[in-house]
Amino acid sequence: MSTDPWGRVDDDGTVYVRTAEGERAVGSWQAGEPAEALAYFHRKFEELATQVELLEQRVRGTDLHPAQAEASIVKLREAVATANAVGDLDSLLERLAALTDLVAKRREEVKAAREHARAAAREVKERIVAEAERIAEHTTHWKTGGERLRQLVDEWKAAERIDRATEAALWKRLSAARTAFAKRRKVYFAGLDEQREGIKAEKERIVAEAEALASSTDWGNTAAAYRELMRRWKAAGRATREAEDELWARFKAAQDQFFQARSAVFAERDASLRENAEAKEQLLAEAEKILPVSDARAARAQLRGILERWEAIGPVPRDARDRLEGGLRRVDEAVRKAEEAEWQRSNPEARARAQTTVNQLRKSIEQLEQRLAKARAAGRAKDVADAEEALAARRSWLAEAERTLAEFS
Repeated sequence: MSTDPWGRVDDDGTVYVRTAEGERAVGSWQAGEPAEALAYFHRKFEELATQVELLEQRVRGTDLHPAQAEASIVKLREAVATANAVGDLDSLLERLAALTDLVAKRREEVKAAREHARAAAREVKERIVAEAERIAEHTTHWKTGGERLRQLVDEWKAAERIDRATEAALWKRLSAARTAFAKRRKVYFAGLDEQREGIKAEKERIVAEAEALASSTDWGNTAAAYRELMRRWKAAGRATREAEDELWARFKAAQDQFFQARSAVFAERDASLRENAEAKEQLLAEAEKILPVSDARAARAQLRGILERWEAIGPVPRDARDRLEGGLRRVDEAVRKAEEAEWQRSNPEARARAQTTVNQLRKSIEQLEQRLAKARAAGRAKDVADAEEALAARRSWLAEAERTLAEFS
């Protein structure tokens, strides 16, 4: 008979292991010496010890999910308890018991972290709902309001889920806010359509008066009447684009008919108007020096002075009028565009919206990166794919938002 601290081989070749509960037969050995039998069953023990050590490393060195860890511990504990091996099996069970305590602690930590994440997600979703309700109740910037509501829905989807009842209640409020915004916008544009119908009716009256004056030969009074009609036209506001284009074409046709007839009568006087044309040629050259516009305000002031002198010069021959007026209009259009660009760059509300968009997207990306890291650590392939797809979209939106913000610099 051969023995060692953890087992022995009986005379009949039966191999026993010693545990705190006593001896237990683990096999028999008939092929050789007892020392060989013990060596064989020691190797079986070493294999189990290696498995325990690997599990310890996974539990202590990684973020192995508690449920997976507990399942592994239970499986390995059963293997140790019934192992056909010779060695300090009790020490392996003690190590597994220590791991069980550690995993229980880890489970509590995971539970606390999950509760914290849900509380944070609830705060995020409550903020989203509150902002959506403010937009629905107060905003009159329909385009930006609609865009912001779509962004809030994306932020909602990107946020962590919370308990079902709270999630459903908050989503119901968010949906109600979107519906209320859509109804207010619809009412606004319905009123706008009604207003445009009134503008169309007013401009139809203006056009009728203009067409009635088209054949007049009372040059002075009729020209003054057309100026008054133009003032009323501008003061009336804008109808729909289709109605505006059609009515303006009729108004201009009537006006052109009158002024063309007057020009024909005054053709004999064109010679005396050549001096005016030369003076306006000089003014046009002076105006063109404003371009390209580097200072919109200074350019407008300079052009205003030129326009005052232009008007003071008086009429020019018909064959020069369109070219001169067109040249001055091109300068005025360039100055106007420069003013619009300057206004866009200096508009604090637009800049603030652009900055808010960038901030929100950065925050959304940070949250998604956290979700992606958790999904990768937990080995959730679908969640990883979803998070990566969402991140790619947010990063693309952020790049565009940052370019928009840079335009305000």
